[in-house]
Amino acid sequence: MSIARIKGFADMFPPDSEIFTRMENTARDVFSRYGFVELRTPIVEFTELFQRSIGEETDVVQKEMYTFPDRKGRSLTLRPEATAGVMRAYIESGLANREPVSRLFTTGPMFRYERPQKGRMRQFHQINCECLGSHSPYADADLISMLLRFLDALGLTDLTLKVNSLGCAQCRPKFKEALLAYLQTVDSAALCPDCARRVNTNPLRVLDCKQPGCRAITDAAPRLLDYNCPDCRAHFDTVLDLLGAENLAYELDHRLVRGLDYYCRTTFEVVSGSIGAQAAVAGGGRYDGLVKSLGGPDAPGVGFAAGMERLALMMGAGAARPADFYLVAMDALSRTQGYALAQNLRGAGLRGEMNFSEGGFKSLMRQAGKSGARYCLIMGPDEAAQNTVVIKNLESGEQSAVPQSEALHFLQTGTN
Repeated sequence: MSIARIKGFADMFPPDSEIFTRMENTARDVFSRYGFVELRTPIVEFTELFQRSIGEETDVVQKEMYTFPDRKGRSLTLRPEATAGVMRAYIESGLANREPVSRLFTTGPMFRYERPQKGRMRQFHQINCECLGSHSPYADADLISMLLRFLDALGLTDLTLKVNSLGCAQCRPKFKEALLAYLQTVDSAALCPDCARRVNTNPLRVLDCKQPGCRAITDAAPRLLDYNCPDCRAHFDTVLDLLGAENLAYELDHRLVRGLDYYCRTTFEVVSGSIGAQAAVAGGGRYDGLVKSLGGPDAPGVGFAAGMERLALMMGAGAARPADFYLVAMDALSRTQGYALAQNLRGAGLRGEMNFSEGGFKSLMRQAGKSGARYCLIMGPDEAAQNTVVIKNLESGEQSAVPQSEALHFLQTGTN
């Protein structure tokens, strides 16, 4: 009996794997222009890291983490998000003592136990960026601008940037008090089960519930911006001014809160109008107290995460670059010479395959056709004896016999 893959986990062959590679390479190109460098963190951390950073009362910690004891009885967790691990690495490495501002990005798999659906898997992949060390609203605007430039470089359209301000430790408690007072006037039976629980554990999350009944109830709820202190409002206004100066369109969204406890002030999300209900493709915000809460210096930060599966839904397969050649070798001697020729062509930067086993000429030519290569290189006993190769254009059907030493020039120029 064969062993099947685990539900919510996916094997990724081309063209899907090629789309992910394109995303990663585009991220490296765009982010490097803004001074970001790549950090690779472990996929397993001590559970306490996520409990302290994400928050004990969040759905992620309570219901979604893959947590298990190791052989010494220590509680370990497969990372459900990337920011906590980046903060741990930032603190442990002493990076804050070596540079005033650190700009870090990561890519890789995350793990959450939730119902699999289109664009949401139990093993999913994210691209994350974190800018650490700056309180400035310019850092917020710069990060948002970089995110939008990255999405544009992927060729994505039909996107909307939504922004809000969560306030700070001084002004947000007043908002939460007003929100809780409002929610306590609501019949809890009218809320979905999750929101009925969140009223007492994490009331801000009630605001971003997607259930129509809950959204109708919170239409008249207090709004975060109305409770921002002067400093938070000035910070947010500067962010909006900088976005406007770049002609970057945005929508103010009073429902926009982050699901993790460490966020403050600027929060943002990019949503798609083309991929259905799970429309958020990227989101983030500021988290000025997170590093300190994990035992590090009082370093401010702002960051975002982009879901690669959802981005892939929007990108489509695209046109793959065809191979340059498929080499058909008819016997042992031609295979020996063909192998050397193929290696030389690859060393010069061309892409191609060859057959390693015996087969009839028609069968081998069918393999060449299925490969999608531009040219078929044919070598048999006569070609091996004369150190030549027949090069056939698989699109036009034209073919020429050329010396093996001139094959590279022919493939690069179409002439000998």
